[in-house]
Amino acid sequence: MTSRDIVCNKIHFRHDPKWSRRLGPVEGGGLLLCVACLIEMIDDEDIASVRKSSALSSVSGVLKYSPGALRELLQQDHRVCLHFTAKLLGMLQTAEDPVTLEKVDQVLVQLLLELQSELSFRFVLDEIHKQLTEQLSVKHFLPTFSFLGNLIKAAPTVSQSLVTHYVPLLDRLCSALLFPDEALKGAVVYVWLQLLGAPGGSAAQSLPSAVRDRVCNVLLKTLANASSPQLLRYCVGLLSQLVHLADAVSVLMNSLSCQVMCDENEDILANNSQSLSQNQDQQPPDHCLLPLILKKLLLSGDENLQVTSAKCIASVLVHSPSQYSAPFINADVPEFLFDRLACSSNEVLLWSAYSCLLLLTEEPLFFSQCHSVYGMESLVRSLKESLQLTNLEVPKQGLLLLREILERQPASVRLFPSGAGFVAVSEVLVGGVSSSCLLVATQAASVTSALFRLDHQSRPVQYEAIIKLIEAITNRFVNLTLPSPAHLRSSGRMKRSDPSSQALRSERFLLQALVCFQSACRLAEECASDPVLKENTFTAPYKHSGAQDSLESLCQCLLRCCDAVWIPTVIRMCERAPSAPILQNFYSILSSQFTLLPSLMPAFANKLASSGFYRLAVEHKGLLCAGNRNPNLNASCCGFLQKLSMCLLSQSDLPSGSHQHDLKEVENLLLHNLPSLCYRLSEWPSVLCEYQGPQAPKYCLVIMLYLALQQGDRLLPDQIVFSNVVWLLRSVQEQGCVPSHSVLRSALYLLALTQDKSPSLDGASLNCISKALSSCQSFSSLYFHHPALIHFMCRYPELAEKFAALVLELWLTKEQDTNTGPTPADTQEEKESHADERSDQKTDTETMELLSVMEKYPAVILTLLDMVCTREAPLAERVLGVLEVLLGGQRGYNINLCTKLRPALLQALQRVSVVNTDHGFEQEYAAQVNSLPLVLKLLCVTQANDPPSSPHYSNMEGVHFKLLYHVSNIAGRLKPIKTESLLPAISYLYCCLSLSPAHCTDRAVSMLLSNSGLMDQLQTVFSSSSSSSSSATSLSPSACPPLALLCCCHLLLSSLITLQRVHSTQVRKSITWSLDTAVQRLLTQKRNTDSLLLISYLRLLQALLDTDLASEVVCLTSGPGLVGLRPLGVEDGALYPLGSRGAQCLSIALSGLLLQKHELLLRASVNCLSSLLGFLQRKSPATAKHVVCQPWSRFLLHSLLSSGQSCLLHPAILRFIILLLQDSGTPVLREPDLLQVMEGVERRGVKELSKEAEQALRLLLTQIQSRDLLPREEHKQKVKNMIEELGEPDESCRHSQSHDVLHVGDVPLCLSDFVL
Repeated sequence: MTSRDIVCNKIHFRHDPKWSRRLGPVEGGGLLLCVACLIEMIDDEDIASVRKSSALSSVSGVLKYSPGALRELLQQDHRVCLHFTAKLLGMLQTAEDPVTLEKVDQVLVQLLLELQSELSFRFVLDEIHKQLTEQLSVKHFLPTFSFLGNLIKAAPTVSQSLVTHYVPLLDRLCSALLFPDEALKGAVVYVWLQLLGAPGGSAAQSLPSAVRDRVCNVLLKTLANASSPQLLRYCVGLLSQLVHLADAVSVLMNSLSCQVMCDENEDILANNSQSLSQNQDQQPPDHCLLPLILKKLLLSGDENLQVTSAKCIASVLVHSPSQYSAPFINADVPEFLFDRLACSSNEVLLWSAYSCLLLLTEEPLFFSQCHSVYGMESLVRSLKESLQLTNLEVPKQGLLLLREILERQPASVRLFPSGAGFVAVSEVLVGGVSSSCLLVATQAASVTSALFRLDHQSRPVQYEAIIKLIEAITNRFVNLTLPSPAHLRSSGRMKRSDPSSQALRSERFLLQALVCFQSACRLAEECASDPVLKENTFTAPYKHSGAQDSLESLCQCLLRCCDAVWIPTVIRMCERAPSAPILQNFYSILSSQFTLLPSLMPAFANKLASSGFYRLAVEHKGLLCAGNRNPNLNASCCGFLQKLSMCLLSQSDLPSGSHQHDLKEVENLLLHNLPSLCYRLSEWPSVLCEYQGPQAPKYCLVIMLYLALQQGDRLLPDQIVFSNVVWLLRSVQEQGCVPSHSVLRSALYLLALTQDKSPSLDGASLNCISKALSSCQSFSSLYFHHPALIHFMCRYPELAEKFAALVLELWLTKEQDTNTGPTPADTQEEKESHADERSDQKTDTETMELLSVMEKYPAVILTLLDMVCTREAPLAERVLGVLEVLLGGQRGYNINLCTKLRPALLQALQRVSVVNTDHGFEQEYAAQVNSLPLVLKLLCVTQANDPPSSPHYSNMEGVHFKLLYHVSNIAGRLKPIKTESLLPAISYLYCCLSLSPAHCTDRAVSMLLSNSGLMDQLQTVFSSSSSSSSSATSLSPSACPPLALLCCCHLLLSSLITLQRVHSTQVRKSITWSLDTAVQRLLTQKRNTDSLLLISYLRLLQALLDTDLASEVVCLTSGPGLVGLRPLGVEDGALYPLGSRGAQCLSIALSGLLLQKHELLLRASVNCLSSLLGFLQRKSPATAKHVVCQPWSRFLLHSLLSSGQSCLLHPAILRFIILLLQDSGTPVLREPDLLQVMEGVERRGVKELSKEAEQALRLLLTQIQSRDLLPREEHKQKVKNMIEELGEPDESCRHSQSHDVLHVGDVPLCLSDFVL
């Protein structure tokens, strides 16, 4: 035999050529194969095993590289084929060389696969079974079993034949496992491993139960005693196959250690297998062997065995966790699984261990034996590592295990007794939530929800860790794929059935995140209800200082995240496709915020309501909850709407007495009726207009419309709301129902704020509304502070008659409380500054609202006037302030207003007079402390704002004269100390005389001069002021009413003097007045005297000088300081009671006053100087010229001309220059002085001068021209050009200013008295 041919030269010649074949081309020296030679070589014991092995190697090569060649030779006679197969099988028993045995095994498998004959397979199985039967021992069957295993592996169809036709052979295989040789056991286990692991699993399913049970029991014994790695590996592999069979698991788990470990024979095992299966429920779990074996495998150093062990545990538990978990737990398998987690990074092992533990958590025994507490640290450590792996299924499975432990852990056993454990878990969950994989983040969020259980919180509670978790989940929203509506329209409808869709994953994460957030809110509520947890008593002192680890910081974090991130995200999600689970948790979260931070809820509620959350919640209820769908969502929406409504109502300006009662009433109304209101907004009008049915749901709708509108959200169009509310009120009255105060208040608010865009009400509707409002005992319980309410009540006379006064009073009272009520913490200065700021900022707005109402509905003015006379001081003063603003700022309709006000004011004054006829005016004044001063002030305002063109000034008949009569009587009867009434009375009399045309004042002057009480009053004021002049001069008019009163008395007396001279009125009683005191005050005390008092003195002196100091109204007294000693000289007698010295003193005093920059004082001084010079010209022209030509006149003129252009061209200064020209000629005024004036005019320009300055300049130029004071032609031409440029005099300016009134403090100054 050559090295390549498979022939034996010694015997080959004897063989028929048909049994040989040349493989490959002859020319190339192909391999020669002779089957007969091969068989004889195998059968011949004299041939060395090396040669046999070589021949078998060649045959293997033929089978591999020349497929079909050997089959064709053997198929010539099947007997030869079977014989050849039998010889090879025999070699497995006889050959001892391992190499030869390996070649035999290889050739046999290749041959049978080449033949692909069922007959050949069965022949092989029969031969093996025959060999096992004939042999008493299986000692030499190791090669045979190995071959059988390889055959089954190579030809899986053999496995089906084995389990169906060769059950005895399988029994022999089971018995073979009892042989002590582990190599043999390994080969047998390998056969079973290939048999049960055949593709399709049909062989395992068809295996007889008795054989299967024997295999299970024998395998457990073998596995328990196995020591070789190969046997152990094969046994574990077979076990992993068996645990997939439910019946096999039942046998394995009910095989007791004492039974398996005893040395019984196979027959006993076979006979008892059935009884073991039948009595599996009666076996004590403590002696189950399989958990002990698998625990031992977990302890091995081979990770593959550990992985397989964990998989086997999981496969067993999957069949029935409740039935099989206890044996594993009693065997402490969870402890060893947790240990594997702590020290391994193998992905498969971690996943398998997570799966086993996950199944074990379904057994309460797992927790009662504290395996969860023991393994938490290991689990957290492994999760931290697994989050770094690329295989994300591992952390998902681990997070699922952690969630199950957290959810199933009994409350009596704490998982985190210390804060460190809780912080470690929270850090892992932060990493999970921040994972790039949304599935992992979703699972981590789910675990976080379970972690937020109250019994999982350590002591102290780790609020800071909880905050970090919340912020991590919130930050994850940035990467969520939540398409906008525009994106959806462009991309089409999202396929919700696609689980891999990124948008769908984002939605799932959002849902789980909402569940987690709600759990955090619930935890915060539970901690808030526990004083120990709220204070966090055992927190380290250094943490208390920063307040970052407190319940309040957690609540603030929840509110901040909810407001800034969660609300926009959920709204964006629900805009495209509302999800009931998402919205259910969302509204629950919003409801929780109202409990966590009550102090911040008013602002939060306002923001929600103004952002359209009423509309949002109502639409979601109508869309998703109608027809009893989604009851949980309905409950969440109702809870949110109720809390939002109650928070908004608690901020309303309800009366303090009924506030709590009304809130409780509304709360019960919403609680019982909101669940049934599952209507969309478009359906609300039909619900409100239903005549039949309960009214309570309609009341809920009205309240929600009111609260939403209060925050600027108009849920329905104004016209619809207006008509529906009117209809509701009518239907309620027709049915005899009486709505509560809160419902009526809401309805009134809706009517008031929607009236502008709605038609006017008819009589029936007004009657209905009036009855509804009248049904309330106190209208203040229905009042709300809004301008629309005043407009609504004043718009309809039927309502104004009953309710306008109440509304106005409440409006002004509320406004006053709002504007002037300081906080308790304010200091006195802060209170005053706050009051001033509020008065400046808010009063104008509030007052303007009333002004617009009065402009639209003038009848309101009469109502306000009645309030001035009948209400208490603060309210009456506020009304007066409103009326003053009305009359002082609205020039367009003052005539009508004054016309309506004066009769009402007259009635008020008459009422004061009539009531006090028998009791004395001073007693009445004490009782009516507020009405009289305010009425008198209002009279002053009315008089000052009545334009001069009013027809009422044509005569003093009627209301004007009656008012003047009553005011003068009142002024005469008051004591001087009652300045709050006396001052406005005197002011009114003064304005009345000064503003009236001269020809209309004759009766007024006659009536006033005949009023002895008034004259006595003036005398008293003057006498008291003279005695206390030293103290009075240092006080200002606003701070010292007597000073203001003295000024008004001076002004009134000056008007009486002037008009008495005009009308030659009879005087019954004169007033004594000290001229000496007045001149001395002007001369020596002007620096210590108030400017306003100086002005009043000058005005009175002007009037007296115009009458040549001989008025019948005043009896002037003089002294030596003015007229010198008696007997009087000629000049003093002519000028008595002023005298020549007095004239010089007065002129000096007036000259000094001219240097002051006070506008009115300058005018009064010039006018008084003009009257003085006129008086001196009439009585003593020489004295007049002497006074004017004194050196101080020149000095005064030089000072004025040097004071600047603005002073030089002032109308008063120009008038003063004219006076000097008239009375002195040229000695005082020189040509350069006049030229300086003209140059000043040229620099400024004639057009830039005021009208009054133009008139004074025209008069000055006219005198210069007529008296030829500037003889040079160029100067004459300049004068002429200026006169032409000035044009004709304009009297309109003088008349327009003459009827203006300037109020300086409490003193009115009629500008007509100060016209130059």
